[in-house]
Amino acid sequence: MDIISAFGLSASAGLNAYIPLLVVSLLARFTNLIELSEGWRALESWWIIGLLIALSLVEFFADKIPAVNHINDIIQTLIRPTAGAILFAVSANVLTEIHPILSIAAGLLVAGSVHAVKSLVVRPAVTATTAGAGDVPVSVMEDVVATMLSVLSVVIPVVVGIILLIVAGLIIWWITERAMRKPAQP
Repeated sequence: MDIISAFGLSASAGLNAYIPLLVVSLLARFTNLIELSEGWRALESWWIIGLLIALSLVEFFADKIPAVNHINDIIQTLIRPTAGAILFAVSANVLTEIHPILSIAAGLLVAGSVHAVKSLVVRPAVTATTAGAGDVPVSVMEDVVATMLSVLSVVIPVVVGIILLIVAGLIIWWITERAMRKPAQP
């Protein structure tokens, strides 16, 4: 059950790097839901919380401006997987005894995959099909999903596990359907 939290937080970082870090920082500072180990307690610092709030606001607004949102996604290509690696390592270290290198690799992979699908598939498709009009609503939805997924990952990880299984099933179904629709090559 605990490892689901690590996967959920990393997936959330693939959508927005700073929201799940801020959620973890605030929950660690103000609740008993997360108890960070000594090496990660800097996330509870007011300086880090303030920085994460500022970075969240910058990303929030940058992601709503046409053309800037695509530049933001390019910049976030390094930041989101790194945030996912940090979140996986923090939560895996807190919740389980997974080796830190494995935790970092898993976080990079999960957040990087979500970010790649978002920035290389979903966002370009939304921009192309709506002439950019759908970018702001989709960006807001991503922020809401990242926030809800982050909170649920810590508070009710079983719900996140079910959500991740449903999403994985839908992706597998979609890929299978596309492969079956392709005509055979002569």
